[in-house]
Amino acid sequence: MAKPLLHLDADVSFRTLDRVLRDRGHDVTRTPCDWMPLDASDEQQLLQATARGRCLLTFNISDFMRLARVFPAHGGIVLAHQQDWNLATLIAAVDAMLAQTTADDWPGQVRWLNDWRHKG
Repeated sequence: MAKPLLHLDADVSFRTLDRVLRDRGHDVTRTPCDWMPLDASDEQQLLQATARGRCLLTFNISDFMRLARVFPAHGGIVLAHQQDWNLATLIAAVDAMLAQTTADDWPGQVRWLNDWRHKG
């Protein structure tokens, strides 16, 4: 089973998060990158990530909930409330999510990152 591919949208595009996830063997891209300018709209980010077979992680809940309804065939959206996370817990949850899911789990899905928050 193929591992999920992840794109970090502009709101959650921390260099450290990207680097640590890559160091752990995950296929991660972030805004900005060679195919996504820093000023890309939310719609552009979702559609470009989808075109590349990537689910997208964002703190921008309301806009991406709306986009999920407009574009139901998206590559997957992972939502998180920014104030609920520090960098260490964010890294741990995203790492767990990528390790515990497959690429086939994501198309058209909207999930909460809290589903992978360490309970303990």
